[in-house]
Amino acid sequence: MDLTRRALVAGAAIAPTLTAAAAAGAAPPAKSAFAPMPYVYLDSGSTHPMPLGAKAALEEYLRFKARDGLWPGYSMDAKEKAVFGLYGGLVGAAPDELTFVQSTTMGENLVLRALGVPESGGRIVTDALHFFGSFYTYGELAKAGMEVVTLPMTEDGRIDMAAMAAAVNDRTRLVVLSHVSTVNGFEHDLKRVADVAHAHGALLYADIVHGAGAVPLDLRASGVDFAAGSSYKWLMGDFGLGFLYARREAQAKVKRPWWGYHQVGGGFRTHLYPFDPPGETPATYGYAPGASGLFAMGTTSWTGVVQLEHSLGFITGLGVEHIQAWRQPMIDAIQGELRRRGYRPLTPQDSRTPLVAFALKNARAKLAEPLAKADIRLTLAANRFRVSLSVFNDMNDVDRLLEALPKAPPA
Repeated sequence: MDLTRRALVAGAAIAPTLTAAAAAGAAPPAKSAFAPMPYVYLDSGSTHPMPLGAKAALEEYLRFKARDGLWPGYSMDAKEKAVFGLYGGLVGAAPDELTFVQSTTMGENLVLRALGVPESGGRIVTDALHFFGSFYTYGELAKAGMEVVTLPMTEDGRIDMAAMAAAVNDRTRLVVLSHVSTVNGFEHDLKRVADVAHAHGALLYADIVHGAGAVPLDLRASGVDFAAGSSYKWLMGDFGLGFLYARREAQAKVKRPWWGYHQVGGGFRTHLYPFDPPGETPATYGYAPGASGLFAMGTTSWTGVVQLEHSLGFITGLGVEHIQAWRQPMIDAIQGELRRRGYRPLTPQDSRTPLVAFALKNARAKLAEPLAKADIRLTLAANRFRVSLSVFNDMNDVDRLLEALPKAPPA
């Protein structure tokens, strides 16, 4: 890695971390696994670039779809099973605890419906660092009669566990949070939250779209009951395909929120057509076991499946711990230098996730021009900016960012 002087100065205070990353066998920046980019891309937390191997897998699938000589031996069933196995290995889930969904938001809404919310009433506890798109969901549930408690963010960008413990009571049906916050990268201790929820008979739902593939995660060991995440961020997939996790022990506590033919399993027989056996109903059937029998619907995105088969294998091969160790010196360098310059941090200083954010009034208006001039892509919101680091980034990218940003927060 070619470290420039500016990045070395910015990262001088975290040299022990860099040494530890090297000692841990941290993966090198995987630039060769991705197409050359015409700019510095620091926005993988919005949409992660597709690895070249995934692109090749999609091209092979298109040949199959066109029946261009790839029909024999091309099994989508095998690919789906492989994807569930790879994803389960990343998040600590068994295949029968997983099913495909269209998106994280769909997964979250299916869990709510499976719990009979809002008709069943009760309390939901969430927090200010959950996905902001879900504020609409819980606002509507509050209008429908649910008691919704939204815990605030602390001054240093966390959710206080004492406040969480005080908010969860015996009326609480569900605790809802983002494992890693899209706002600032704060990471919940899922085990601690699950213990608080379960002590009151409540269940825990986690949005893991910024956790899966980015930080070490074991849903079963942590006690999470339900979790969902899309594939287009740290799983290096695309829009339109995600995963819903339903802990085996939690599956018996919910009802099917909808009915789709992928839920069917065991002895499906029609009683309508020539040579059918007689029956009192149009068809007899059983239910598929596990999460699919509860939540699956119809056809899923096969392009997403073939892409993920490669991408999940790529991430597994690198190792999430090594990915985390590789990017940490870059995260620490950005944190240290921008704090020194007087930027207001949103991300806790000890964060080990791929996201680091700062508050800046009118950030989009103030930073759009200098970042565009430097050919840098990151998340610019109205009053904050967020940097996302992945396996193809290195200290030279950090150097470019620190050079482009004003030496003090613009007034």
